[in-house]
Amino acid sequence: MRLNNILEEIEIIASEGNLSVNIADISSDSRKVIPGSLFIAVKGTKTDGHLYIDKAVELGAVAVICSEIPVSKKEGVTWVKVKDTASALGIAASNFYGRPSSKVKLIGVTGTNGKTTIATLLYRMFSLLGYQCGLFSTVCNYVCTDEYPATHTTPDPVQLNSLMARMVEEKCTHVFMEVSSHAVDQKRISGLKFAGGIFTNLTHDHLDYHKTFGNYLSAKKSFFDSLSPDAFALVNADDKNSEVMLQNCRARKYKFSTHGVADFRASVIEQGMDGMELRIDREEVWVSFIGDYNASNLLAVYAAARLLGQRKRDILLMLSELEPVRGRLEVIRVNNITGIVDYAHTPDALINVIDTLNKIRQGKGQLITVVGAGGDRDRTKRPKMARICAEGSDKVILTSDNPRSEDPEKILDDMETGITPEIRPKVIRITNRREAIRTAVMMAKKGDVMLIAGKGHETYQEIKGVRYHFDDREELTEALKSKT
Repeated sequence: MRLNNILEEIEIIASEGNLSVNIADISSDSRKVIPGSLFIAVKGTKTDGHLYIDKAVELGAVAVICSEIPVSKKEGVTWVKVKDTASALGIAASNFYGRPSSKVKLIGVTGTNGKTTIATLLYRMFSLLGYQCGLFSTVCNYVCTDEYPATHTTPDPVQLNSLMARMVEEKCTHVFMEVSSHAVDQKRISGLKFAGGIFTNLTHDHLDYHKTFGNYLSAKKSFFDSLSPDAFALVNADDKNSEVMLQNCRARKYKFSTHGVADFRASVIEQGMDGMELRIDREEVWVSFIGDYNASNLLAVYAAARLLGQRKRDILLMLSELEPVRGRLEVIRVNNITGIVDYAHTPDALINVIDTLNKIRQGKGQLITVVGAGGDRDRTKRPKMARICAEGSDKVILTSDNPRSEDPEKILDDMETGITPEIRPKVIRITNRREAIRTAVMMAKKGDVMLIAGKGHETYQEIKGVRYHFDDREELTEALKSKT
């Protein structure tokens, strides 16, 4: 593809060289540059791509997009100066791969909690309805039924557009995507055309990156600000921040709610450990999910499907057939002892899960919670998480999550600052996560419920830069089976 075609809709400040040069590949990672590449120098959170321009040219880059054209530069290379290279990367990637997002109905799901569940269930539902679909999620990316590992909640622009171009080749009509606040802030979704956006909720998370809740809110809002008038904006009216998302939003606006007045409404009629009965738009349906927040997630799925032109009866039938997403309130039951594996890793998510389990068990048996906190992430939520678990559970085991580069003992020290003297007797500390899960199983009796929180679908534990195989579901299952 010619460079001038790749540069369409990018605001160019200055250029030097041949803008008609043929481009064989596009990259923002100098290590992936091949002869004939366009290299885009992006300043990231850990390093600045401008430091690797010489390396990219050395490896064969024939054109470079940067924020400042170097004084000393190799002849024969085309240079393009732009104001925002991160935004330019997204637009260039979209152009290079033929603007694939304009050839499908792309739906973005954003918010603190519920993104994975909603995006995945929409993907499964539309697949069951007979459509070819794509999915970008925290757990896994899918092109129809082909799996591609997910390294980020939202991939980088080159990988994202490359996969979406493959989806177009495979005749996908609908693509569902988790849109993280990091992706919005880093312009990873720049250049994409969304047919709709869904907002779930906004609670305490990612302040290690955004620094303030206001910045976090602004990142989410900018996604809705970017939606076109022919798209839809669907927001959770039960979250006070939903109105902020709709301010200055040009898209068609809709609300869903499990508590108040909205365009789409639902309520929980009854629920048990195996599922719940919902009333959605005056129709009743049994689903294999538990928890009021899952009622909200399923309502969002229902509403989005309606806005995408599906019939009410078909949607409700599909909802009754869908299964929970891996690692999201996943029930593992052996010998009348119930274990729940859940990804809850924020204060709000833990409150929702613990309140749900306490409501369902209605005081029967104990609730034993195993919980940790991730390293190299927002430290301020650690004591809150520990306190929430101790206040809502009968027994709590504080343990290691993904300590990453941090000392796991210091992470647990931070968590323990949230434990007051009144709830201290409920809490024990076992740093080794495997031993913590086994201890919870040893403590549990028939009728008890164990919550293993924080890692959900993850199949690894990251320690000092190394990922070791570790799956909460496997560990819990093995421990329950070996319990005599």
